[in-house]
Amino acid sequence: MNMLRLQALVRKEFAQFLKDKRLLPIIFVLPILQLTFLGFAASLDVKNIVFVLCDMDKSSESREFIRSFTNSGYFTMGYTTEDDRSVRSYLDKSQATMAVVIPPQFGARILRREPVDVQVIFDGSEGNSTAIASGYAMQIISRYSQQVLTEIVGDVRRLGGVTTETRAWYNPTLVSRVFMVPGVLVLILLVTTTNLTAMAIVKEKEIGTLEQLLVTPIRPVELIIGKLIPFTIIGLIIVTVALLVMVFGFGIPVRGNLLLLYAFNAAFLMTSLGLGLFVSTISKTQQQAMMVGMFFVMMPMMYISGFVFPVENMPVILQWVANAIPMKYYLVAIRSIILKGAGLSELWFEGLMLVVMGIGVLAASVLRFREKID
Repeated sequence: MNMLRLQALVRKEFAQFLKDKRLLPIIFVLPILQLTFLGFAASLDVKNIVFVLCDMDKSSESREFIRSFTNSGYFTMGYTTEDDRSVRSYLDKSQATMAVVIPPQFGARILRREPVDVQVIFDGSEGNSTAIASGYAMQIISRYSQQVLTEIVGDVRRLGGVTTETRAWYNPTLVSRVFMVPGVLVLILLVTTTNLTAMAIVKEKEIGTLEQLLVTPIRPVELIIGKLIPFTIIGLIIVTVALLVMVFGFGIPVRGNLLLLYAFNAAFLMTSLGLGLFVSTISKTQQQAMMVGMFFVMMPMMYISGFVFPVENMPVILQWVANAIPMKYYLVAIRSIILKGAGLSELWFEGLMLVVMGIGVLAASVLRFREKID
């Protein structure tokens, strides 16, 4: 391998990047925009849950009960009705997510220390949001019941029972954005480097410069390495920019070792660059390369790797498929390093799988690419 030829090829690739007005925004601007928009949009938190109230009691106790919902910060009373049969229309028209029906004599029965039933109806068409909203509602009702019980017997701890003290490590406020943003960083690195590699090589095929390189003394191995080195450096730049946005824009610090974080990034880059090379061998145009990369590489990885849906909740067959996806191990490693401060002793298996898979994917893609250029 001739180092002078390799250096010249690397310089040529960087010069080509700087001249391409379309690639520069993809490299430097798009990752920032993606992380910013997806970081705010990719949130599983449920707030401002609109509910319709049917208060058939209109007592001070019923008003106090409803205030426990509106003061929680999660629920907003959007509509009121006096007919319990009309609440269904609000749910059918998606005007409200929840309906609260307070029966007559609610306040009187509370004052008489009698049990009373309150009907809470949810729109179950959005399963995830409904489950979260139901959890919020049950907590509010439980606290209200405990407050009533306290007024009756004083210190409820004298009644015995089990009390719990819960604490959430690594994300005390349970904000889903803290969990999602590191995953968005992984997704950006996959999408950008895979598409960038495939499109840049296919572009050279389209304009004929790849064939011109093949008639020069540059060997195929030097050509492949010379093209992958710039993409590797660009990938690390994208990671650095995304980390800066994550730390200073979202306030999510990196608790683990930065060198270990970049080592995992480099291991995953072997996979994404290898996939980009493979896509370039089966694509004839840049548009085709983008479509193939999106539908056959990135979307399966995004859905099966655990980025959106927990792998443990998938069918057994898909769990086996997920075990063969490098992004699954990369997600675990990145989230553990950033949020938990985990080290290599905890993540050695994920690191080993990333290195083995990365070398395998890159080697297979390089062999395929060499066959094409030969």
